[in-house]
Amino acid sequence: MAETEKKDIKPYSKQELAGLYKIGVRSMTTWLKPFEAEIGKRYGRYYSPKQVKCIFEKLGLP
Repeated sequence: MAETEKKDIKPYSKQELAGLYKIGVRSMTTWLKPFEAEIGKRYGRYYSPKQVKCIFEKLGLP
């Protein structure tokens, strides 16, 4: 969890997250699918900082 704090936790769009992981948006969608319930619904274009932190914990730091 301390490692997660090192990465910039801020709102990210799905496209920005895909860019961080160097994958396509469709692949990012596939990667996030198993964790949808834990991450929660994205409102608008961006994932909230809390959701981004959860994504980093589930997928590892980019």
